[in-house]
Amino acid sequence: MFRVLKQEGRAKRGEFRTVHGVIQTPVFMNVGTVAAIKGAVSTEDLERIHTQVELSNTYHLHVRPGDKIIKQLGGLHKFMSWDRPILTDSGGFQVFSLAGLRKIKEEGVYFHSHIDGRKIFMGPEESMQIQSNLASTIAMAFDECAPSLADRSYVQASVERTSRWLERCKAEMDRLNVREDTINKNQLLFGINQGAIYADIRTAHAKQIARLGLDGYAIGGLAVGESHEEMYYIIEETVPFLPEDKPVYLMGVGTPANILEGVERGIDFFDCVYPSRNGRHGHLYTNHGKINLFNAKYELDDRPIEEGCGCPACRRYSRAYIRHLLKAKEMLGMRLCVLHNLYFYNTMMEEIRDALDAGEFAAYKKRKLAGFAGIQQ
Repeated sequence: MFRVLKQEGRAKRGEFRTVHGVIQTPVFMNVGTVAAIKGAVSTEDLERIHTQVELSNTYHLHVRPGDKIIKQLGGLHKFMSWDRPILTDSGGFQVFSLAGLRKIKEEGVYFHSHIDGRKIFMGPEESMQIQSNLASTIAMAFDECAPSLADRSYVQASVERTSRWLERCKAEMDRLNVREDTINKNQLLFGINQGAIYADIRTAHAKQIARLGLDGYAIGGLAVGESHEEMYYIIEETVPFLPEDKPVYLMGVGTPANILEGVERGIDFFDCVYPSRNGRHGHLYTNHGKINLFNAKYELDDRPIEEGCGCPACRRYSRAYIRHLLKAKEMLGMRLCVLHNLYFYNTMMEEIRDALDAGEFAAYKKRKLAGFAGIQQ
């Protein structure tokens, strides 16, 4: 399913074949938590800005509208009218982010819904069942994302439990994929490496889960409090112990600079809410650094967000107009900014793939990082 086409150091240029199409890697997955990108971005928009993979949230779709409803409507692809690959997370990150609303036990996690307070239980089997109902292309194993700065004894116990959960996930996925009523019988499973910032725990866990022969592997539990230097060190230490013939996904990361550093260290898949979240607040990525359209200096600026950009915002509208929309709290302003940022990320990934094809990634990375330092306002 995964084929490495070119390699430059640890950086890889590959193709990942799925039932919903071929994913060209390295790839940035556009985050649509509730089966939509925040900022009024449509499925047609995602196609226009060259999105390869859409990512949706298992926990949120389970709570609303309900995974069984989505299954009755033909699965997530049909529900949101998207025919390209979809990755669903497992709900495990909510174990971390909803710390005040949950209780972790060996069988799984007891939640209280953040919407109506009702009690919810989710374990490995339940997570796989929900994701099977959603019929995503790639399902993530259920894990605990322990705080990156947690003490060693807690992290060790958490990782051991995550390993036991992973084996249960694999068994349940194998069972579900042969059921007659399963929508996507070719659903893929990615396991998640954990271990906070303890390199020895990370590498031991990577060796353990590599033996399971999964469809792909993720590095989770980073970009949640540790420094960038600590994150890069953990990636460098961990990736060599994951299978070379399977894609590696760095979960929840990150900035354009983080992505360049991740690719250099052997990462194939990325996702992050930054482009859409920052876009909704008028913070825009360019090849010369980030700009904040709320700054008064853009009030009379009739240039596009970035000269030469082919996104829907830059092709037609000025910084001054988009700033006016944001100040007036018009949804169009947020929408145009989100489209620009996602287009910027998707285009950067195309450039990375082209640079790897040409054997020029190191030079490309150096140029790109130098350009980002041009504007910081």
